[in-house]
Amino acid sequence: MPTLGIPYFLEDKTGLLTGSDFLDVHDRMRLSVRCTMKDATRTAYMVYDLMAPKTRNFLQPAATLDYGRNDALGTVYIGVGGSGKPMCQYLVRVSPSGSSRCRKFIASDGHEYCWSWRTRDDFEWTCINSSGYLVAHYNLKIPEEHYVGSSGCMLTVDESYPHLAVELLTTLLIMRHIADHNL
Repeated sequence: MPTLGIPYFLEDKTGLLTGSDFLDVHDRMRLSVRCTMKDATRTAYMVYDLMAPKTRNFLQPAATLDYGRNDALGTVYIGVGGSGKPMCQYLVRVSPSGSSRCRKFIASDGHEYCWSWRTRDDFEWTCINSSGYLVAHYNLKIPEEHYVGSSGCMLTVDESYPHLAVELLTTLLIMRHIADHNL
């Protein structure tokens, strides 16, 4: 993939947790979130990398979010055939008595990352690595602006971290779910 010296700007087409496409404005990455099952006991979402090669003429999910009854945190699966892990063990609070909107996780590269809500100016959500480097952030649309065909929300991933984009989106979705349902 060419290096452009700019981050991946993944436009969140709907801004909804129930499904959206996240498309890089420079067409370097395309991710999609779809609700694939909903009943009284659970709700499942798949995260797809739309630029990944298809297997047997269909796209394999890059991650799966399986929530429990009444929107409870459930199990997250990263990668094709990845083993599941309880969301509360995958994304853990930074401190036991701390905010549920500040959680850390170990990514597939073996490094620790931390999502937090409104801890930096102009960012709704920020993700930093263990050195304090800003890896990703999510912004809401500017209230006065109107967008056609888009929510105006944006997930920005530093250009050095495209290999973690699926995990960053997946963990962001869990963090937004936690905030949305006051978990």
